[in-house]
Amino acid sequence: MRKVATAQELPGAFQVKTEVRSPAARVDHASRLRPYLYLAPAMICFILFFFYPIGSIIYLSFQDWSLINLEEMDWVGLQNYRDLVVDGDFRQVLGNTAIFTFVTVGVGLTLSFLLALWLNRKAKVYGIIQATVFSPHIISLVSVSMLWMWLMDPQFGLLNAALEAVGLPAYTWLTDPKSSLLSLIIVSIWKGVGYNTLIFIAGLQSIPGDIYEAAALDQSPWWRTLTRITVPMLSPTIFFLLIINTISSFQAFDTIAIMTQGGPINSTNMLVYYIYQQGMDFYNGGLASAASVILLILVGILTALHFLVMSKRVHYR
Repeated sequence: MRKVATAQELPGAFQVKTEVRSPAARVDHASRLRPYLYLAPAMICFILFFFYPIGSIIYLSFQDWSLINLEEMDWVGLQNYRDLVVDGDFRQVLGNTAIFTFVTVGVGLTLSFLLALWLNRKAKVYGIIQATVFSPHIISLVSVSMLWMWLMDPQFGLLNAALEAVGLPAYTWLTDPKSSLLSLIIVSIWKGVGYNTLIFIAGLQSIPGDIYEAAALDQSPWWRTLTRITVPMLSPTIFFLLIINTISSFQAFDTIAIMTQGGPINSTNMLVYYIYQQGMDFYNGGLASAASVILLILVGILTALHFLVMSKRVHYR
């Protein structure tokens, strides 16, 4: 009689292996898709309101078009960028923006840091001073601009009255090309110093007190404590404020539009207001789009430089 081979006696190549999976081990394909479904609304908004506008502006910068007639567009390539490069007013605008940004960020952050060192105390009077210093930040730029226009009025302004009271000559704040940009810098620093001071104080209060106690036991001078402890421990706050203030300075618009309209003699005109002028006053959409792309590139380059230069100097504890 012929013997029939059982399944256990078959060669390995012919054996059928059965694997029983537990319900917990089964792969749920829906769970894999769930994170992407949660992110989908945010990504759609990000594409619609970030990537699409940037792509549209870059495309429009290669066109010759006007806001009066949006149906007529002519492809001109890099001609809009060439026109900006040879335009003396645009080069002056770039210079004004660079000076405004450098002075506003440098002086503003330095003044805010010194105020934060002074106000970082627990007495109630310092809390009142902190609130007073921060108050300009919550006032709208329109109100701030109107206030400073009155203060800087050459005939009836309070600043000139104070100068004359101490025997100094009156100053032409907004009406002289030599002083108009400085006037806007003063307004911008006054507006932003309260916010920067408050952020600096928050950073100072996050530094552990035992580090200062150890420095006091070692009889470390105040300047060494400042440079070796306070500034390095505060480097993330400094880095954050440096980025935020640089971008904000490049976006200056409200004070220019209300106080000077870019004058006198283009001395206070800056990039964002120049873009507004080209698009809304002169209806030159091609130049406005090209200037917007240049603004985007400059801000991106400066931000990248900040990260490259300060990434090794920022200490996260």
